[in-house]
Amino acid sequence: MKHKTKHIKILVLVPAMLVAMHSGLFAQAERNLSLSEAIDLSIKNSGYLKIANAKIAEAVATLHEAKDNRLPDLKASGSYMRLNNPSVDLKIKTGSSSGGGVSVHEVAYGMLNASVPVFSGLRVRYGIEAAQYLEQATRLDAQTQQQSVIENTVNAYANLYKAQVAVDLVRENLKQQAQRVTDFTNLEHNGVLALNDLLKAELQQSNTELALMDAQNNLNLARINFSLMLGLPETSQLVTDSSAFMSPDDAGLVASWEQKALTQRTDYQSMALQEKALSTSVKSAMGEYYPGIAVTGGYVAANVPGVLTITNAMNIGLGLQYNIGSLWKTAAKVDVARARMDQIKASEGILADGIRLQVNQAYQNYLLSLRKIEVYKKAIDQASENYRISKNKFDNSLLTITDLLDADLAQLQARINLATSKADAFTAFKKLQQVAGTLTK
Repeated sequence: MKHKTKHIKILVLVPAMLVAMHSGLFAQAERNLSLSEAIDLSIKNSGYLKIANAKIAEAVATLHEAKDNRLPDLKASGSYMRLNNPSVDLKIKTGSSSGGGVSVHEVAYGMLNASVPVFSGLRVRYGIEAAQYLEQATRLDAQTQQQSVIENTVNAYANLYKAQVAVDLVRENLKQQAQRVTDFTNLEHNGVLALNDLLKAELQQSNTELALMDAQNNLNLARINFSLMLGLPETSQLVTDSSAFMSPDDAGLVASWEQKALTQRTDYQSMALQEKALSTSVKSAMGEYYPGIAVTGGYVAANVPGVLTITNAMNIGLGLQYNIGSLWKTAAKVDVARARMDQIKASEGILADGIRLQVNQAYQNYLLSLRKIEVYKKAIDQASENYRISKNKFDNSLLTITDLLDADLAQLQARINLATSKADAFTAFKKLQQVAGTLTK
């Protein structure tokens, strides 16, 4: 009867990466890394957060630019010109009886004008308000990105832990199988055990060695991926803390999570601020219907040698400016601003529905992960008891070596499943927190 050997299935989620490993890659000492330390490093070194911070700086500068529109405009100009021999005939009396023209060869003048806006159809005020809303929205977007970085870090940390668990459990099982092969070899030499049974045990040991190689390879790739994410050397031998994977047994009510999400999700709050900014833009566009009023003042000095000298010529007044074309041009601008506001309102409704769906999906996944833990706990008790009974039967020649090896593999897989299920439940809970907007360090 032909026997088809079963292989160990080790489920470790590791991103696909092509890595060139040199000979001394794993010579570095191991480094214990807590989850909070990993999150701090990921936040510090995340390129996405650096981009988000740059956007905040841009929004702050835009707000300052809007506020600067309240400040006066001050313009200075001057000129010096050399002339040919023009004919200048003064029409005023100069007090000279000789009459005749005046010779002018150069002219110099300077002007300084100031203008302080008093009323501009409230465009300056609404421009500042819109910039303030957008700056706040940009900060909220950065918080959203930070929560995403934290959630990705938690997942990578859990993946590294699962890879470590797989290596440890398979290595431990391999030691047991090596001892079994040694015992079976002695039994076969003494004629107590058939050679075929010894070969099956040796084959199972070889398959487990291959499984250990795969598990170690997955662990190496997980370490490299996580090290690069945290801004650490790719040769870092990171070791996770199993005590970090603690999650509550009670998920609470899904309605409560939905309410949290709609009140605390920073991306939802950001969209609400963007809507306010567009509403303000509508008012700013309507401000073009009104004239602009400003207080003006200036100083003029001029010198035409031999003809004219002007000093201390100052003026102050009130300026009024109105673009008559705004009567038929402004309506289109207002319509554009309102259309954009309608778009953001519709997008806000779509986002709200998406948030509810995300919360329900994350909630159900967390409940599923909790139920799996309970099933895996029962499974490991069942697998252990099954192996114990199978071992007793085999020792009493009541069971084949094939059944014994299958029971051993089932026990190993049950131990791996239980260990990784706790990490899966932890990441599922953190995902629920993220979609609800409550994920923090």
